[in-house]
Amino acid sequence: MLHATSLFAYPTMDHLPAAMAIEIFHNFTLLHDDIMDKADVRRGLPTVHKKYSENAAILSGDAMSILAFKYLAQENSASLPDILNLFSDTALEVCDGQQMDMDFESSSTVTIAEYLEMIRLKTAVLIASSLKIGALVSNAPLSDANLLYEYGINVGLAFQLQDDWLDVFGDPAVFGKKQGGDICANKKTYLLLRAIEKADQSSLAILTEWIEKKEFNPIEKVAAIKGVYEQTKVSEETHLLMLTYQNKALAALGKLAVSPEKKMVLEAFALEATERMK
Repeated sequence: MLHATSLFAYPTMDHLPAAMAIEIFHNFTLLHDDIMDKADVRRGLPTVHKKYSENAAILSGDAMSILAFKYLAQENSASLPDILNLFSDTALEVCDGQQMDMDFESSSTVTIAEYLEMIRLKTAVLIASSLKIGALVSNAPLSDANLLYEYGINVGLAFQLQDDWLDVFGDPAVFGKKQGGDICANKKTYLLLRAIEKADQSSLAILTEWIEKKEFNPIEKVAAIKGVYEQTKVSEETHLLMLTYQNKALAALGKLAVSPEKKMVLEAFALEATERMK
């Protein structure tokens, strides 16, 4: 958000409360997400519900969501009503995305299009709204604010695809999460959905067997499904799709009516979305 403000106005501390609101809201979603995913590790440390309790994590997340709106209300801008509406809509979309993610775990008919819509809601809209809010508080033209939103949606899609890839192929010591968490939870990621589409009869039988197992050795399950991913080359396809969204993001950024020098940070961010290892 603060990078977006610096595109149109001289950076000041005036907009820090709005940026804090977005960061606090984001971390609230992680607290509740970790409970629902039964995740033990976040950023290389025990998750809140593991270190304290589920009740503490739920209440802390609730308090953080309220605190986010309290900080956002401190924004001294004529655009505050629009900003609050955008932030509220985004918060609801994030919840919708999370519900879709949970629903997908027990569904056998999830399509790739549905998965992409889920990650747009769960991840991309928060990045996109952060950028648009930064433009709105800086009194930027609405056309530029919308271009930043478009950029953010595409960066967010690329970011989540990389996150799904890192869950399988990343180094846990660097990524900060246990390897294969999505596999063990039967998350319908692009990797899994594409592997189901491409798998031959024997590989599809392997995937089906492990998805349907109620009790299993996590190490064995991750190794088996990862093997199918490697055989079907869905890792490479995931990277190609990430690059597609990255290019769309850079195209939107290129249309922004500010100097090329000011865009450099956001250009680097778009590149990092597909190259990061944590």
